[in-house]
Amino acid sequence: MIDKLEFLLALARERHFGRAAESCGVTQPTLSAAVKHLEDNLGILLVNRGSRFRDFTAEGERVLDWARRIIGDAQAMRQEIDALRHGLTGRLRIGVVQAALGAVEDLTSPYHERHPEVRLTILAATAEIIVQFLENLEIDAGITYLEPETTSRFAAIPLYRETYCLVTPADAPLGNRHKVKWAEVAQLQLCLPTPDTQSRRNIEALLRTGGGDPRSILESNSMLVLYAHVRTGRWATVLPSQLAGALGIPEPLRAIPIVEPEARHTIGLVVPLRQPLKPLTAALVVEAQRVAEKLQD
Repeated sequence: MIDKLEFLLALARERHFGRAAESCGVTQPTLSAAVKHLEDNLGILLVNRGSRFRDFTAEGERVLDWARRIIGDAQAMRQEIDALRHGLTGRLRIGVVQAALGAVEDLTSPYHERHPEVRLTILAATAEIIVQFLENLEIDAGITYLEPETTSRFAAIPLYRETYCLVTPADAPLGNRHKVKWAEVAQLQLCLPTPDTQSRRNIEALLRTGGGDPRSILESNSMLVLYAHVRTGRWATVLPSQLAGALGIPEPLRAIPIVEPEARHTIGLVVPLRQPLKPLTAALVVEAQRVAEKLQD
């Protein structure tokens, strides 16, 4: 039954029978037969099929929810048994929004010191993708924006309040300032994240709240690309202060704090609403609580 539910979960991830079968290391007929066997056992239709996968039925969505719980619990059980025998070992997978990539080391380095046998995988992803990955058990935890939709679906530990800075050449407009307002930044031609990212939506909202009309002359879903353009001395961008600090802004560039209005977005760790958590994930939660306490002090 667990194997069949894992096939169903793979189908939810891939939305395609062939790709789902490939991700599970089986043939497409094997995966299709397993899904059909589940349907026969439960006496319901799980998947709307045509010549290809369409979507899950309403009943299929509910079974998918149960599959996530059952598989998650089975993985937690295996991990807990391994931890009793060998201590914490294995791989911990963390999805991180790009805005928080500069801060993730504050969490992962002390975690590694306490649990040196755990291997860490850090994946940069949008806030929306992190939610999908968590739901489909593709990652164990996420570091992302703590928006109401996210905190209603996952357990969350706030880590820090995001702030922003203008990264610009020192001889450019506003380059000689100690701080700038969002309305002033809105008058510049900026490199900005693409509109599909939470960071871009946050930046645009702050620019508009400050009374400005954002103008983007270059967009990228990679903040590293934005930074690389600014380093040429011909561009300006807005970066999260944590990320700018991690990159290290060299002269003749400057990272100037942006104020008025104040940013109000919180970055935090999110994990499944499941008890008990996988031991590796539970240890990460403990580390996140330590980090949060230090930041509050």
